[in-house]
Amino acid sequence: MKTDLVDVSETRRDLRVEIPSDVVEAHIARVTQTYSRRARIPGFRPGKAPARVIKQRFKGEILHDVLHDLVPRAVDDALRERGVEAINTPDIRDVSVDEGQALTFTASFDTVPSFDPGDYAAINLKRPSTRIEDAAVDAALERLRQRAARFEPVEGRGIVEGDTVTLDLERWSYADGGKAPEGEPERPAPEPDAPGVSKDSHAGVDVELGSKVNPPGFDEQLLGLEVGATKRFPIRYPADHPIGELAGTSVSYSVSVKNIKRRVLPELDDEFAKDMGEFESLDALRARVREDLEHESRHAAERDVRGDMMKQLAARVPFEVPASLVDREVDRRIEEFAHRLMDQNIDPRQAGIDWNAFRDSQREVAREAVAGALVLDEVARRENLEVTEAEADQEIGRYAERTGRTPAAVRGALEKEGGLSRVYAGLRREKSIDYVMARATITSE
Repeated sequence: MKTDLVDVSETRRDLRVEIPSDVVEAHIARVTQTYSRRARIPGFRPGKAPARVIKQRFKGEILHDVLHDLVPRAVDDALRERGVEAINTPDIRDVSVDEGQALTFTASFDTVPSFDPGDYAAINLKRPSTRIEDAAVDAALERLRQRAARFEPVEGRGIVEGDTVTLDLERWSYADGGKAPEGEPERPAPEPDAPGVSKDSHAGVDVELGSKVNPPGFDEQLLGLEVGATKRFPIRYPADHPIGELAGTSVSYSVSVKNIKRRVLPELDDEFAKDMGEFESLDALRARVREDLEHESRHAAERDVRGDMMKQLAARVPFEVPASLVDREVDRRIEEFAHRLMDQNIDPRQAGIDWNAFRDSQREVAREAVAGALVLDEVARRENLEVTEAEADQEIGRYAERTGRTPAAVRGALEKEGGLSRVYAGLRREKSIDYVMARATITSE
């Protein structure tokens, strides 16, 4: 077999292959024999049709099978012989195959050349301060207090700021959206039963006065209303409203007040601390809150340092990152985002997301992530960082514990899906991160 490896770019190569005619003929003969055994040719007993008849009748199918058998094997042998690793499935083109002729084709593929990741000590990183101020502890305690609030019914007064009210609500809006054409006066609030006006109704809607999600001016219309009161009023959305469909439109509302509740916050004292868990006093709860905030702060600082390091490593890649790797990373991010939506019971197909725009928005961060991973892989190769089977088993065990499965079941699934290599690759990159971090210059703010 003759091969010729041509550099198209720093990361793209063409492998030109010529398989000798005698090898091709021998394989055509074997495939023809297989067809002969199962073919049914009029005028011949099963398995007795001459080879020339079989070749004439099934020439296209036979040559297709020959290509399917010989091409992948030839590509694998050639790459192994030359010590080259393809990072994507080679694109096969310019195929020529026929009886009595050599089989020729070109396989195009991406590869990652070896490169110098540079001096690790020249990486300068700053670890953010993990100090927790008293104000942060006070804010965290206040959030706990807000979450522990209870609601009590209100009697004998109208609605005031901060109340939560239950309403039966009707809304009228223009079916065409309600925006006036450019240069024309604003359209008035829609009237019920007017042509081109649609209505929707909602019963038992809870509205917290002061919430940012309320329509502009809605809260003011409720102030002073008592249980049993009804009111109809217009709402004008400003031209710069964040929801584009509503910006510059008018809507009419009719509300009926069903009940009024006020939010009652617990006192921040020892009794509150006891209600929060096994805390004997407010001081004990405060100490735990500070401890938790410090733990979160240390993890956040570590993420920041690692993120900065990965940015600096990505900038050291001296060639354009292969597009196939970037596309693969973008696909992974989109799939991950879609799974997060489904975990929230949101159908990704019905979420109103412009997936093409989302894909474009992920391309640069994906390129940087891939570039950083390439440097980590190069560090692992140069520094002979390997992952032991015991380390892989430990990682599989941790994943099994998180998912409530047995380690054997997780390992079996990974082996079936070809995912075991990803476990080793991930652990090897973690070792590269630790190796570089240990040699980088890190200062604390």
